[in-house]
Amino acid sequence: MTSLEKPDLVTTNVRWRWPSVHPEGRKFVVIAAAVALAFLLFISDEIGWPLIGITIWVAAFFRDPVRTTPKGDDLVIAPADGLVTMIASVMPPPELAGEEGLGDAPVTRVSIFMSVFDVHINRSPITGRVARVAYIAGKFLNADLDKASEDNERQHFLVQGAGNVRIGFTQIAGLVARRIVPWVKAGDMVAAGQRVGLIRFGSRVDVYLPEGTSSQVLLGQRTIAGETIIARIGQSQAIEGVAQ
Repeated sequence: MTSLEKPDLVTTNVRWRWPSVHPEGRKFVVIAAAVALAFLLFISDEIGWPLIGITIWVAAFFRDPVRTTPKGDDLVIAPADGLVTMIASVMPPPELAGEEGLGDAPVTRVSIFMSVFDVHINRSPITGRVARVAYIAGKFLNADLDKASEDNERQHFLVQGAGNVRIGFTQIAGLVARRIVPWVKAGDMVAAGQRVGLIRFGSRVDVYLPEGTSSQVLLGQRTIAGETIIARIGQSQAIEGVAQ
C-alpha cells in the first residue's frame, strides 16, 4: 500500500500567501490611494509619499488571512487576534445572562486587545447557532480599560453549540474605533473560526466561558483568531506560564 492510500500519512507543502483585503475595506483602500495619488501628481510629493504609507497601512488593517481552525466540540477558539490583557471572574453582561444565556453566576472573561496593527476580522469561537445578538451604544474609551466592557459601544453575541454549551463574546469599540460591523444575526448557524464581523481601527473582544471552564491562555499571550485554543469546555484547571 502506498502512502497515497493512507491519508493520515500524507504530508502537503503549505506555502505562505499574501493575505487578501476584505471587501469591507476595499473602498477605504481606494479612497486612500486616490488621495495619495492626487497629492503626488498635483500638490506635494512631501505629503503624497506619507499618504502612500497610510494607504499601505489601511490595506494591511483590512487584511483577511486564511486560518486553520482546530476541530473539537470541547474547544473554544480565539475570536480575535491580539494580546490577552485581562482574565477575570465576572458576572455575565445583562444581555448575555439569564436561564437561556450564560446564567446568573460568575463566569471567566478573557479579554483580547487588538491594536491598530492586528487583523480586525473576528471569528466565532465555537460551532453552533447564534442565539442572541445585542448592540449597545456607548462611549469610546480606551478598550484596554476594564470599564470599557460596560461603558463603550459594544455588540454581544451568544452562540449555542453542541450539548447546549453556550459561549458569549463581545466586540468592544475602542479609542480609535468608530464602527462595529456584524456579518451574522440571531438564528444563523456558524462554524468555529467562521468570520462574524469586524471592528474598525483598534478595539477589544471579550470571551465569556461557561461555568466550570477556565482559560487555557495566559496574560500577555498573543492569540490568533480562528486558530488559538483559549479553553476546553469543562476543563477547570488553569495553566501557568512565564514571560520571557
